[in-house]
Amino acid sequence: MKKLILYTRVGCHLCDVMKDQIDALAPRFAFTLELIDIDQDPKLREEYNWDVPVLLVDGKKIAKYRLDEAMLVRRLEGSPVSGDVESDRE
Repeated sequence: MKKLILYTRVGCHLCDVMKDQIDALAPRFAFTLELIDIDQDPKLREEYNWDVPVLLVDGKKIAKYRLDEAMLVRRLEGSPVSGDVESDRE
């Protein structure tokens, strides 16, 4: 089962959109989703303050700001995926 972590914050419209996209996939795929409010942790707020939402799948960052649903579906299916968000490109 895939583990998804969504870094988010209250009042973040893009965060709400990404969560809705992920929730829509729940009936089709087995995964866990952990929501982490970056404003509850000073270190996370410092790291992600202007970058939320950020989505990790099994510890790998795959989305920032907007979600490519097709890529997430491929990752949840276990298919090879290119195009993950890389730290050095940000």
